[in-house]
Amino acid sequence: MRLEIDGRDAGIKFSACHFIPGHDKCGRLHGHAYIIRLVLHGEKGERSMIMDFVPLKQTLREIAGEFDHRVLIPGNCKHMELSIGEEVVIKAQGKRYVFPPEDVVVIDAEESSAEELAQVILQMVLERIPMPSNVKGIEIGVDEELGQSAWVSKQLG
Repeated sequence: MRLEIDGRDAGIKFSACHFIPGHDKCGRLHGHAYIIRLVLHGEKGERSMIMDFVPLKQTLREIAGEFDHRVLIPGNCKHMELSIGEEVVIKAQGKRYVFPPEDVVVIDAEESSAEELAQVILQMVLERIPMPSNVKGIEIGVDEELGQSAWVSKQLG
């Protein structure tokens, strides 16, 4: 069986900006209106549900809120220098960016691509929500814009 949460219809979205150092077009600071999607695979468990929608949607909204109206910075990027203090200073490809810390989210990723965001969000969900034993797999999708998504999946149990 499959349980799906479509962030477009459920209002689970955030706006953020990022850049990918060295990329011709995406190397410039720009933004997206991101949408988060989730799919669980498993069998019916307690109360004849794969899992209750409520904690899933609540957690996805919390994560979206943490990223909303922020600059997404990959903390493990090999193509930039990152310095965090009273200001967040980034040097990449001959450019220098300076942001106030409260405007930045440093993600545990090599880039701030949709693929990496999906992986980061998957890890955040798994850290925050204990999955029941009947859930056998999870997928997270991140839409950067209409018709443009990245998905990651993980087998559980």
